[in-house]
Amino acid sequence: MAGIPHDPYEPKTGAEKWLNRRLGIIGLVYDTMVIPTPRNLNWMWIWGIILAFCLGLQIVTGIILAMHYTPHVDLAFASIEHIMRNVNSGYFLRYLHMNGASLFFFAVYLHIFRGLYYGSYKNPREITWIIGILIYLCMMGTAFMGYVLPWGQMSFWGATVITGLFGAIPFIGEAIQTWLLGGPAVDNATLNRFFSLHYLLPFVIAALTIVHIWAFHSTGNNNPTGVDVRRGSKAEAEKDTLPFWPYFVIKDFYALALILVVFFAVTAFMPNYLGHPDNYVEANPLQTPAHIVPEWYFLPFYAILRAFTADVWVVMFAKWITFGIVDAKFFGVIAMFGAIIVWALVPWLDTSRVRSGRYRPMFKWWFYIYCVDFVVLTWAGAMPAEGIYPYIALAGAAYWFAYFLVILPLLGLIEKPQSPPETIEADFKAHYGKPKGSAAATPAE
Repeated sequence: MAGIPHDPYEPKTGAEKWLNRRLGIIGLVYDTMVIPTPRNLNWMWIWGIILAFCLGLQIVTGIILAMHYTPHVDLAFASIEHIMRNVNSGYFLRYLHMNGASLFFFAVYLHIFRGLYYGSYKNPREITWIIGILIYLCMMGTAFMGYVLPWGQMSFWGATVITGLFGAIPFIGEAIQTWLLGGPAVDNATLNRFFSLHYLLPFVIAALTIVHIWAFHSTGNNNPTGVDVRRGSKAEAEKDTLPFWPYFVIKDFYALALILVVFFAVTAFMPNYLGHPDNYVEANPLQTPAHIVPEWYFLPFYAILRAFTADVWVVMFAKWITFGIVDAKFFGVIAMFGAIIVWALVPWLDTSRVRSGRYRPMFKWWFYIYCVDFVVLTWAGAMPAEGIYPYIALAGAAYWFAYFLVILPLLGLIEKPQSPPETIEADFKAHYGKPKGSAAATPAE
């Protein structure tokens, strides 16, 4: 890791020397495995290995499924049934792929919220954070297009609704929508395009993941205290860090094993629990489902999209000042993408000089409310757009933007944070330096 002293790689055998001199890949692997890692990382730092596993699983199962899938509106639904019934272990591969997407998003949300709480987006890790948000956007695009491929009722009408959002963009919206669909409506050209992009984007995600890992290897890993590793000498760095191998590798694989027990139990015993019944009915352009709903991992943003109706005052004001250009539909699209944009801008919206939320008493409460808000929006997005649900979604959307655009900037000015420990070593000793039941450490320790 740049800036943190550690033993450099020294090839031992002739083959290692020959390969390292020409490619340097062994040295790269070595540096990755022995990278000095803050010794106080808690269990919220295990989601990286879960995400890496999910990406590999989705690529491998996706390639195999693509061998048996036919991207044609007359054959797509039947080809899915063929995979489920006739391909050896095809049903299991499809269920792994379906539920693997849910595990992927579950892990990425915990990964993001961990970063938001511990300030992993702050200087000097802004680029690492931005790359992570780009990965998330690619995940959303990949998952959306993958949801269309089974060509069930929810696939077809989900594609119709989401692509229709681009048509709300003034002046250029219809052209963009036609370009996305390959024609005037969701049809065979749309399915072909979505299949091609669904196959391509996971490799883009893999490339961005490599850059993401490279970025935080350059800046160093964040940790629960937000305190940087001492870089004056190798001896000081070793007091704050441990080699990634074997300590954190073993910890990560232990966590992965526990997660996989639950994942394979869901895949084996309740594989369709997170699916929608309407998607097991072949797409029918002449019959609209009673309630169009996306996959669960899109629901918070779907709730934000639907929250801004024509009778909301901010929408009416935007329509008035733009002379009718910004209507409710377009405003909803802006809000939906804006909810992700504020994630990307949080390194500059958070004005606090203290990195970790552990030492920010006021921040903790607002952050916990934001976590609850995320869950409420997920629930509201699954409800019909009638009755009290749009009002709940509107309140949730209002807090989402208030948290990033108002609360975080103000907290940096008015909050009196606690003092973090001077070193990672001090934090580690405070938590793990004494066995349970022994006397508390003295200040001299």
